[in-house]
Amino acid sequence: MDKVKKLAADNGVMIFSKSTCCLCYAVSILFRELGVNPYVHELDHDSDGKEMDKALIKMGCNPSVPAIFIGGKLIGSTNEIMSLHLKGSLVQLLNPYMSV
Repeated sequence: MDKVKKLAADNGVMIFSKSTCCLCYAVSILFRELGVNPYVHELDHDSDGKEMDKALIKMGCNPSVPAIFIGGKLIGSTNEIMSLHLKGSLVQLLNPYMSV
């Protein structure tokens, strides 16, 4: 859990992902189209990935990926991101991390 929290705290927009997850890819593309370059950490390419996967589930992510953190805070998964985007609230959260 410490590694998950540290990565989330050290990166403004963080996506915990798996290389085979199409929803993870879709969220990543959405963020890039909005002008944000998220840090994507693929659990299946990390030797601690299984432990990180379990930690994300304990934090409330089910399924564990995509798990999106903005400003060190767990926002949720694809449903939460798309809901925020449709309400017009996502850009406000991402604004501090947008490229000029």
